[in-house]
Amino acid sequence: MAVAPAVTNLRLLHISSSAVVPKQCPAPSSVQLVGRSSSSRRFKPPLRAALQTSVVLREEGESGGGAATLRELCRGHVPDHVLSRFLSRAEGIGYVMPTDVQSQALPVLLSGRDCVIHAQTGSGKTLAYLLLVFSAVKAQRSAVQALIVVPTRELGMQVTKVARMLASKAADNDLEEKSSCTVMALLDGGMLRRHKSWLKAEPPSIVVATIASLCQMLDKQIFKLDALEVLVIDEVDFLFNSSKQVSSLKKILTSYSSSSKRQTVFASASIPQHKRFVYDCIQQKWTKRDVVHVHVNAIKPLPSCLQHKFVVCTKKLKHAVLLSLLHSDAPKSAIVFVGEQSEKSKKAGNGPSTVLLVDFLKTSYRGSSDVLLLEEDMNFNSRAASLSELREGEGYLLVATDIAARGVDLPETTHIYNFDLPRTAVDYLHRAGRTGRKPFSDEKCNVTSIITLEERFVLQRYENELMFNCEEVII
Repeated sequence: MAVAPAVTNLRLLHISSSAVVPKQCPAPSSVQLVGRSSSSRRFKPPLRAALQTSVVLREEGESGGGAATLRELCRGHVPDHVLSRFLSRAEGIGYVMPTDVQSQALPVLLSGRDCVIHAQTGSGKTLAYLLLVFSAVKAQRSAVQALIVVPTRELGMQVTKVARMLASKAADNDLEEKSSCTVMALLDGGMLRRHKSWLKAEPPSIVVATIASLCQMLDKQIFKLDALEVLVIDEVDFLFNSSKQVSSLKKILTSYSSSSKRQTVFASASIPQHKRFVYDCIQQKWTKRDVVHVHVNAIKPLPSCLQHKFVVCTKKLKHAVLLSLLHSDAPKSAIVFVGEQSEKSKKAGNGPSTVLLVDFLKTSYRGSSDVLLLEEDMNFNSRAASLSELREGEGYLLVATDIAARGVDLPETTHIYNFDLPRTAVDYLHRAGRTGRKPFSDEKCNVTSIITLEERFVLQRYENELMFNCEEVII
């Protein structure tokens, strides 16, 4: 995470919950508002003291009055045809009430404030910021009005799919809302030339982009962000921890989109040193106004429906142990996470461990699920084909690297297997968060790690950091 220089020109605003949250909406359970002063250059408090003086508007677990439905939360902000289109599909599966993060973040977002949305994986952050986007975009205006920056193509494909569903044209008999917003996906691959022509001919209202493809267009001045109303940075901690992307991301936040009217939203399930990050948003001028930090489930960052297990074995027995677990669990849909191939292994001429594992499972696993592969080295079309096959099939066994740990939304996944232990607790959080993603479901899901005896100490550290208990399984 980027570190700010000495504190300058900072003021912390103390506000009441009614200043942010409408009366009919539950107030945020853990919200901090930090603001930038336009005066008082002499005021230079130390960072720690400054952060300690910020006000928590509502403590975790405090009641917030009567619960509001999604329609009530968005009334008067999100166009009726957009909200109705979503609810007509969602109400069929009982999705009428907002999730915790939606009930807490939407009043802040729709009030026009810059926001850091910090909540569990699968908690509904994407829909929250998309509803904001559609409240701000005007279909009749020919300009890029909303930009959503994502770290991976897979997450971009998912966000684009939901955005296009919300933006799809209204029925012919809806005379008031015949126009619709256009959504463009700039996700690398071989389609940027076609997008270049599209951008010059008729700028889309909403752009979903990875940083590399976005900066390629901005550097060549194919389009500009002068009319930008909303800027969303999804999986913000992942982008800031990437040395390849952080400088480009800062340019997007400052020089490429410098409008003082822009509303900025950061989202992630994990923001290490989140107080420092909220402070940096102001100090580095990544945000244009007061920043509200909506932190949901701060005590338990992992969904409560997950059951965590581990099996201790030697490295040579890992394949056999995984096979035994698969046969005993008989998962309908599962993901097996494998670590990235080391440079030493590549130089030695060894094949990728993912490919070796897929070959082993295809010859040894007797389950009904198809064995599929998803890794970063695959080209764009292959990765897109794998995801399409996963969503169309009745069951799957996906072998993947950590490319699948961010943004891949497969709600049918009930089992996660860590064939290789993740490198950090944050990586464990995002891997585990690929399951337990069905809204309002109490279905128990399993996360099982196959580890050596030495790795048990690493897993215990993850337990302490993420506040979960891991049970040993004896095979």
